Amino acid sequence: MKRRTFIGVAWPYANGPLHLGHVAGCYLPADIFARYQRSRGFEVLMVSGSDQHGTPITIHAEKEGTTPEAIAERYHRRNSKALERLGVSFDIFTKTHREGHFSVVQNIFLTLLKKNMIYLEEMEAPYCTRCGRFLPDRYVEGVCPHCGYPSARGDQCDNCGRTLDPKDLLDIKCKVCGSIPEFRTTEHFYLRLSAFQEDLMKWMEGKKHWRPNTYKQTMNWLKEGLKDRAITRDITWGVPIPVKGYDNKRIYVWFEAVCGYLSASKEWAERISDPEAWKGFWLGEDTRHVYFLAKDNIPFHTIIWPAILMGYSEKYHLPDDVPANEYLTLGGEQFSKSRGHALWLEDFLNSYGADQIRFYLSYIMPENRDATFDMEEFIQVVNAELVGNVG
Repeated sequence: MKRRTFIGVAWPYANGPLHLGHVAGCYLPADIFARYQRSRGFEVLMVSGSDQHGTPITIHAEKEGTTPEAIAERYHRRNSKALERLGVSFDIFTKTHREGHFSVVQNIFLTLLKKNMIYLEEMEAPYCTRCGRFLPDRYVEGVCPHCGYPSARGDQCDNCGRTLDPKDLLDIKCKVCGSIPEFRTTEHFYLRLSAFQEDLMKWMEGKKHWRPNTYKQTMNWLKEGLKDRAITRDITWGVPIPVKGYDNKRIYVWFEAVCGYLSASKEWAERISDPEAWKGFWLGEDTRHVYFLAKDNIPFHTIIWPAILMGYSEKYHLPDDVPANEYLTLGGEQFSKSRGHALWLEDFLNSYGADQIRFYLSYIMPENRDATFDMEEFIQVVNAELVGNVG
C-alpha cells in the first residue's frame, strides 16, 4: 500500500499579480515539503489554483470597465506562468470559475442544506443608496474595532487578521463612491457552524503539535464560541446558489474556495485519465493532509473547512497539519497586493534567477515570526552563501 501525502496550498485571488509575500507565505514552503515527500517515496498530490470569485475581482473589473471573468482569466494566466517559472511543482494549479468546481461546491451546499447544516435567515447588510446596491465584503471599508486599522474590509481586517461583520466597522463607507451606507434587510443562507463546536474541540485535542500561532488562533475561535456564518452574498459573480429564487446571489467565496481542494483533486484525476484516483488521497487511511497558507487564512482552514467536511461526509480526511507562516514585510509593512506595497514575482523573475529567489526566501522564511525582505541582504546572501558556498 502506497503512503500518500495531500498538500493543499492557499488559493490566491486572481485580481492582480503574485508578490514575494505570497511566495514566502505558502508557495515556496509547500513546494519544499512536496519535493521532500516525493524524495522519501511518498505519492504526493499538491493542489492549488486561482480564486477567481468574490469582491476583489469585481471591484478590479469595475475600475477597469471590463468583466470579472476578463480580470480573473488574465491574472490566472500570469500567475500560473510565474509559479511555473519559479519551479513550484504543483500536480495541478487550476481555477474556481469552471463547471467542475461549481458541481462540487453545489453538491456540498445541497448536502449540508438537506442535513439542516445550512439554513435561510434574514440579516441586516450595508446598502449604498447612491450606487443602488448592497455592499458585500470589500465594497465597504472602515476602522477595525479591534486594532484601529483605518482600512478594514467588511469581512476581515488585513492588519490584525480578525474576521468582521460590516456592522462591526467604525466610520463605515462605500468603497466605490465614499458615501455612508444604510443597513437594509436581505436574506442569506447560513452555515450552522455552531453545531460543530463540540466535534471541532474534540478534533483539536490531537493538534497540540501544530505551530503555536495556528493552534492558538484556532482555540481562541473555539473558546469564544462558534457563531453561524452567512455563506452567500448579494453579488452576481461566483458560484450560483443551487436553489430556485436566488439568481441575484452567489455562494460566498470563502465557503466555495476551500471546497476547491476537493474539486481540484477530482480535476487532477480526470486529467490523468484515472477518474477515481482522487479517492486514494481523500478517502484512504494511508494518507496525510497538510495545508500551507499565511496566518490570516488560519481559521478558514482549521475551523470552516474541517466543519464543512465533517458535515458533508465522515468519510473525508480532515487536515493533519496546517503549518501557517507569518508575514513577509517590506519596509516594516506587510506586503499588500491591494495597496501595491510589494515586490512582484514576475518582475523579480525577470531580473533574478528562480534559484536565487528561492534560496533567499528560504533563508528568511517567516515560519515563527514576521520576516523582512531586505534588498541589500538579498544580494549579499545570494553572493556569499549560494554562489560562494554552493556554486
